[in-house]
Amino acid sequence: MARPKPARRTTASITTAVVLLAGAALGAAPAATAAPGTAPAGTTAQGLTFHDIPGSGGVTLKGNVFTPAGAAAGAEHPLIVFPTSWAMPQIEYLAQAQKLADSGYVVVSYTSRGFWLSGGKIEVAGPPDIADASAVIDWALEHTSADPDRIGMGGVSYGAGISLLAAGHDPRIKAVAALSGWADLIDSIYSGRTQHLQAAALLGGLGLVTGRPGDELTRTLKDFLGSNLEKEPEMIAWGKKRSPATYLDRINANGAAIMMGNAWGDTIFPPNQYASFYDKLTGPKRLEFRPGDHATAEATGLLGLPNDTWTSTRRWFDRYLKGERNGIDSELPVQLASRTDKGYEGYPDWKSVGAVKNRIPLDGTRKVWANVDSGANGGIAILSNALDQFLKLPPTVSVPLLPRTFASVWQSERYASAQRIRGTSALHTTVTATKSSGTLVAYLYDVGPLGIGKLVSNAPYTFHGQTPGRPFPVDLELYSTAYDVPAGHRLALVIDTVDPLYIEHNPTGAQLTFSSPGTDPSHLSVPLREK
Repeated sequence: MARPKPARRTTASITTAVVLLAGAALGAAPAATAAPGTAPAGTTAQGLTFHDIPGSGGVTLKGNVFTPAGAAAGAEHPLIVFPTSWAMPQIEYLAQAQKLADSGYVVVSYTSRGFWLSGGKIEVAGPPDIADASAVIDWALEHTSADPDRIGMGGVSYGAGISLLAAGHDPRIKAVAALSGWADLIDSIYSGRTQHLQAAALLGGLGLVTGRPGDELTRTLKDFLGSNLEKEPEMIAWGKKRSPATYLDRINANGAAIMMGNAWGDTIFPPNQYASFYDKLTGPKRLEFRPGDHATAEATGLLGLPNDTWTSTRRWFDRYLKGERNGIDSELPVQLASRTDKGYEGYPDWKSVGAVKNRIPLDGTRKVWANVDSGANGGIAILSNALDQFLKLPPTVSVPLLPRTFASVWQSERYASAQRIRGTSALHTTVTATKSSGTLVAYLYDVGPLGIGKLVSNAPYTFHGQTPGRPFPVDLELYSTAYDVPAGHRLALVIDTVDPLYIEHNPTGAQLTFSSPGTDPSHLSVPLREK
């Protein structure tokens, strides 16, 4: 049964979607002026050749090829295949492809099916997209000097997801660099059983502007944004089919060396699902997390500027496709950059991150009215965490001024020394609702002496089918992060019921009560780096 849809909430959701669609159209316009793929097949522009590449099912993909300059006749070179990001044309990787070709690689980039001038419809990394990746490899082996024993794949966002999926279906792939991608599509845009409104609307809008959404995508997006709970099992099955985590056994059996990179504040594909997937990989692997939002960590590299993510990518391919002993495989495989400090920290595995737990009790009983934004929120998709990355300006709020009618607040004592948060904070509490459905959003803030809170992390949680008036436990993982809380500051946990990032499911007039039973005390577990 579909959830209730109060007019005010529906109007707000539609307004947000319209704004994002308009922004998507404006953001895509500059790319359209580049006229991607208009060079005749096989022609050369500044050493770059453009080609029509046959994909699966008779679809033609627009692609380009870089080959090493001055290569000896008959010599074979390692191959790297880059599928484009969502809504991006085939010129996306030109700067990095040129650098890789200069160091001895054949590099093939192609516009993913359904976008721009490539044929077909947008399948959202479905079986046709996976088959396309293998078809492009087949074409490259036939038409370039690519070495069949040294094949890698990689890309940003959509290209990352397709590359990971392809590694589970094509054993010829020996190395992968998956940047700002996803391992679990459901845990990315439906975490906490809550629709990530801005993320889904942004992707849907860009797909409409730059491509041709398939019928399945159109139907699924409509059901998703429309909160059609009757279709929830179908939507989850649709997402699992497109999740690399579903094919983990195949990926491990094929044994590709996999490097994964993401940003702490990624509002499209949050970091938790990447870290969980990384833990389960059994082959050579590396995990890198940096400040930023979706694809902002790689953006400067796509423009040809110095970029840590792309430097690691080249080192990874050099090690596992060229066999170079460059030391990347002997470094600690989990590399983290704090949002508030410079430099990187290495860990042997993800479970070693945040090995010390600071337990903050959530005492007392708090009651909030639903359907009103308290002022605490996660910001705006892409923009807010990019400001945090480049200007150290995360979303802020005055914690003392938060209306306790609409927000529950707990605070720690002031810390005598800096608290270096690393990893995933976990909330455990008991909730009593006056309605059977509802949504809550938890926020963790770094609160300074003046009461101004800087957002450290957040996450949503939605429930359905609860008995009104009956308490039930809630366990919620906040999005993983690396953040240093200065000495003299305190941490604050805020819970409210509305955030523009998400679709909320609170019926009109709903109330939520948060309590801490003696037999099951509520608390927030905050992971800290060992001193």
